[in-house]
Amino acid sequence: MDPATESVSHPVFARFFARVATRSERRGQMALRQELLAGLSGRVIEIGAGNGLNFPHYPAEVEELVAIEPEPYLRAGAVEAAQRASITIHVREGNANRVPEGDRTFDAAVVSGVLCSVPDPEAALRELWRVLRPGGELHFYEHVRASGSFRAFYQDAVNLLWSRLMGGCHPNRDTLTAIELAGFSIASCRRLMFPARAHASPVAPRILGVALRS
Repeated sequence: MDPATESVSHPVFARFFARVATRSERRGQMALRQELLAGLSGRVIEIGAGNGLNFPHYPAEVEELVAIEPEPYLRAGAVEAAQRASITIHVREGNANRVPEGDRTFDAAVVSGVLCSVPDPEAALRELWRVLRPGGELHFYEHVRASGSFRAFYQDAVNLLWSRLMGGCHPNRDTLTAIELAGFSIASCRRLMFPARAHASPVAPRILGVALRS
């Protein structure tokens, strides 16, 4: 199989994610998605689109969205969500480490809860750089390594078990630094906790912002 279209199958986690994500929408995640996608226009690519929870929140200025999702169950949900969306969305099989799109063909890219779980986040960011035109925007909303040492130590301690149970998700990645090391410049970024009172959750520390490709 071509590695550009290789599926990533996590059938149990995919169904768990679909149920939990719906509850998170009601707890404030929906507003964060709207903030993530605000200001987008032109041709946009979303890597790791899941079951399409972002789709209803894309602004009308987006002319086309190409949504890449490797997990079959989630991709089927994304296809259904795309049919209900108010913008043109093409859902495609693919993975973050080798995006099946041409160089400099997108005005913006979106990652949301993705860079925590890809096998090689540096390779994924290189691919995002490749498919974006110069001056293109990377909109990101990711859970990250905590800034406080105690919570970061806790994330390190649970990382191995957490990643096995949660479809390869790593709660302790320093994603903001990885974005900068990939050559993007941070235009805006804010740190937050979601849910705000989730003191025991290793994935509560998050970043939300926009980076620019030179």
